Amino acid sequence: MSKVTCDIGISVDGFVAGPNQRLEEPLGDGAERLHRWMFEEPEANAEVIEKITSAGAYIMGRNMFGPDRGPTWNPDWSGWWGEEPPYHAPVFVLTHHPRESIPMKGGTTFHFVADGIESAMAQARQAAGDRDVSVAGGASTVNQYLAAGLIDELRLHIAPLVLGEGERLFERVGDLALEPVETSRTPLVTHVTYRVGGPRR
Repeated sequence: MSKVTCDIGISVDGFVAGPNQRLEEPLGDGAERLHRWMFEEPEANAEVIEKITSAGAYIMGRNMFGPDRGPTWNPDWSGWWGEEPPYHAPVFVLTHHPRESIPMKGGTTFHFVADGIESAMAQARQAAGDRDVSVAGGASTVNQYLAAGLIDELRLHIAPLVLGEGERLFERVGDLALEPVETSRTPLVTHVTYRVGGPRR
């Protein structure tokens, strides 16, 4: 049975992005280190990377898609990932300001959803068919879906570093019931998979 998953890199102190996010530093100051394991230890983490990229559809926030803010879109901007993004599936971008869909090489199409997280989830489920839907980030988007009880499996990729400030996971999500079901580690990351239940009673 398909499920809704979330894979997200996080610091030991709970941040998924650093301060001062901008075009030159899309993850904020120092936060690129959260993902060193994907590029410096790809063979050791191959199974985890395969899971991250195997969803049938993805959901992300506008801030994860690009640096644009407000009602104006840069018509030439099509994401951080070049002509062939790594998703190879439909990606539903949460926004308050609609935009036409952007088809990319390799099967990725970015669709822009302006009527809320439930609408984006319904569209992603339909697009994914019997495959999983992945909530890709960033922190605000993941927190909204956790608070709404719409994530079944949370996969944290914990880097051994302290950012001190930035975008924090688990803000205003309630008292979640998290059941650890799998762990693994390399020198640059500890992977922890949780089954997500409803609020604790």
